[in-house]
Amino acid sequence: MAAIDTAYNYYLSTYGKQTASRYDSHKKSELRNIYNTIVKINKDSPLYKIKHSGDVKKFAIDIKESTRIIKNVVASLSDAEEGIGNAFQKKIAVSSQEDVVSAEYIGDSKKSEETAPFLIEVKQLATSQINLGNFLDKNHLTLKPGSYSFDLENSSSTFEFQFNINSDDTNYTTQNKLANLITNADIGLKASVIEDENGLSALQIESASTGIASGESFLFSIYPQASQDSISAVKTLGIDHVSQEAGNAVFLLDGVERSSHSNTFTIDHIFELTLQGLSEEGNPATIGFKTNADAMADNIQTLVDSYNSILHTANKYSASQQQSVKLYRDMSNTAFTFQSSLESIGLLVNDTGEISIDKALLTESVSDDHAEEHLSVLNEFKDLLNTKATTASLDPMKYVDKIIVTYKNPGKNLVTPYITCIYSGMMMDRYC
Repeated sequence: MAAIDTAYNYYLSTYGKQTASRYDSHKKSELRNIYNTIVKINKDSPLYKIKHSGDVKKFAIDIKESTRIIKNVVASLSDAEEGIGNAFQKKIAVSSQEDVVSAEYIGDSKKSEETAPFLIEVKQLATSQINLGNFLDKNHLTLKPGSYSFDLENSSSTFEFQFNINSDDTNYTTQNKLANLITNADIGLKASVIEDENGLSALQIESASTGIASGESFLFSIYPQASQDSISAVKTLGIDHVSQEAGNAVFLLDGVERSSHSNTFTIDHIFELTLQGLSEEGNPATIGFKTNADAMADNIQTLVDSYNSILHTANKYSASQQQSVKLYRDMSNTAFTFQSSLESIGLLVNDTGEISIDKALLTESVSDDHAEEHLSVLNEFKDLLNTKATTASLDPMKYVDKIIVTYKNPGKNLVTPYITCIYSGMMMDRYC
C-alpha cells in the first residue's frame, strides 16, 4: 500500500465530498462499450513506466475528475432530442427567496410546461436529535478508572458500547474516546466534544438524519447496562439527556400544509427543494423557471466553465508535468476549431484558448429569429468537447510524464490490462 497516502488521500480530500449525479450511473451496454474501448487502446499502446516524482498522481486524478464533470454537463444538456436549440434549453428552476428555499429542476423538459409556478411558505425546518452531556472539568477525571458499557438504541437496532478509563485519562480524553467510538461505529450518529465559555467540556451526539416518523418518540436513545458503575458513568457523562428532539419540516404548498422528514425533498418528481430558513409570516417564496433566454445563457455558462476548468488543470501542472501540454492542446483545439463562429454569438476565445462570455451578445443571439442557427455551432462544440473528454477519461495517464519501455509489434499484439492498471493501481500500490 505504498502510494495510498498520496493518491487515495488526495482523491478523498479533494473530491470525496462531491455528490454523485444521475449522469454518474450507466447502463450495462455503456459499461461494456467503455470496456471494449479500453481493451482496444491497451492492445496498441506501448509499455511504459510512470515517473513517481512531481505531481503525477494528483495530475492524473484531476484529469479524470475534470473530464467527468465535462461529460456530465454535456449529458445534462443532451437530454432533449428534438431540435438543435433544445440541447441548451434545459429548464432551470428559480426561487424568489433563495435564503428560504432553493430549487433545482430534476424533471423532463418536455413535460415541464405542464407545471405552473407555485408558492411555498416555510413554517418549520426539519431538525436532528441532539443529546448533550454534562459539562465537566476537562483537566480532571470524575469517573474512576475501570470498564464501562451502555446500550444505544435506534429505530431498528440496539448496539452495545464498551469503553475503558485509565488512570491517566481526564474527562476530556474520556469524552473524545467516546466521540470517536460512536462516530466510527457508522450507525448514523456523529459525536463531538464541545467546550463552554468556562472551559468545561461535554460530549454531544447528533443524528445524521432529521425528522421523526409517526409513532416514534426518538431517533436514538442511550441507557446504561445493569452494573452500578455503568449507571453512574452514564449519569455523570449525561449522554442520555436529549437537548433537541428530532422534528419534521412543516411548510405550506400553495396554502396547503405539508410536512417532510428532511429539509430536502422533491415535488412531483420535477423540483428538488431544499429548505434554508423560515419564511416571513404571509410572505411565501415563488418557485418557477427562469426565462428561456436566461436558462440558455446559464446552461452555456456551465458548459464553458467545465471547458475552462480542464485548461486550468493543464496549466496548473505545466511546470511539473511537461506532457501536460498535450492535454492543453487537445482541449484548447476544441475552441480554436470553432473560434470565429463562437465569437459571433458572444463566446470570446482568447489566445490561450479560454472562453469568456459577452452576456449581452449571447442573450441577443439566443433570443433572435436565428437562435437555432446560432446554437448549432454550440452543439458541434459540445459534441467535440465530449469526444475529447471521453478520450482523456479513458486513459488520463497518456498526459503524464512517463518512460517508454517498449513498443508493441504492429499487427501482432495481445491485449494487456497494463494501462487500466496503471491508473487504478496507483491508488493502492506503485508496483501495479
